[in-house]
Amino acid sequence: MDRSEASLRNRFSGLPLDRDELSRLSESALEALWPTAQVVLVDFEGQTPGDDAGPRWLHGADLGPARLADASFLGKNPDQAAWFALPTERLAPGELPAAPRIDLRRAAAHWPPFHSGVFAYAKALLLWQSRARHCGACGAATQLVRAGHCARCRNPDCALQHFPRTDAAIIVLVSDGDRALLGRQRSWPERRWSTLAGFVEPGESLEDAVRREVGEESGVTLDSVRYHSSQPWPFPGALMVGFRAVAEDPRIRVGEELEDARWFAARDLVAAIRSDAVRLPPPISISRRLIEDWLVETLGQAALAELPQD
Repeated sequence: MDRSEASLRNRFSGLPLDRDELSRLSESALEALWPTAQVVLVDFEGQTPGDDAGPRWLHGADLGPARLADASFLGKNPDQAAWFALPTERLAPGELPAAPRIDLRRAAAHWPPFHSGVFAYAKALLLWQSRARHCGACGAATQLVRAGHCARCRNPDCALQHFPRTDAAIIVLVSDGDRALLGRQRSWPERRWSTLAGFVEPGESLEDAVRREVGEESGVTLDSVRYHSSQPWPFPGALMVGFRAVAEDPRIRVGEELEDARWFAARDLVAAIRSDAVRLPPPISISRRLIEDWLVETLGQAALAELPQD
């Protein structure tokens, strides 16, 4: 399996949606797409109408042509059906579907990959828009252009264009022979353990960020670092870049960011998970993928059959 195929196994990755930048630039193209387009509704809390069974989204024809001005074009699926995102606060109460709201984490655990992936895309884009209402250079108000994918400063002396940002973060499974390094933060649910992670700092390569974050959080120094896979992580707007690393000095000196860090032998970790002494990250996360791939590599495919899938 090559690295791109490994990334496709991560939730929210490989979304079969043509983002169609040319249509973003054409008002007539967007107007033609709107009546039959699926419209993903997202509220200020990042929730959407729907439940475990699926979303309760609308079509452009349900909302009328005037709502196109408030919507952001997401792209077209393989059948050329168009998808847009729309903040629910732009709608009148009577326009909203009479349905409960569901957040992305829960939706991703129950919905088909395409629906959870397009919800993730819409959520991340609309969140960026809510944080780009003023120019970061001069403070003037911005105007959304390019079908919601650019915020242009209204100050004619500035006119700076701001584009959706994604925060790069690394996440790494560190091993030492038959052991894996896991940590836990104080704010996490009881007994939750995960791989180490952190944001990439200015002027830093991904590999440098891996070494720095592992050192800061656990005190462990690394020998080799290699790429594993990546995952869009719209909580709220990060790209998780996953790595595997081998420890050089396995001595743990827990830093300020973690409550604890430990080495877990593979069989001991499986036993702790089965007894509920250790709880892994949710299956939608790349951290879970990193741990499961290491267990399969160490113990064989049968190891996964012993793990809970929630």
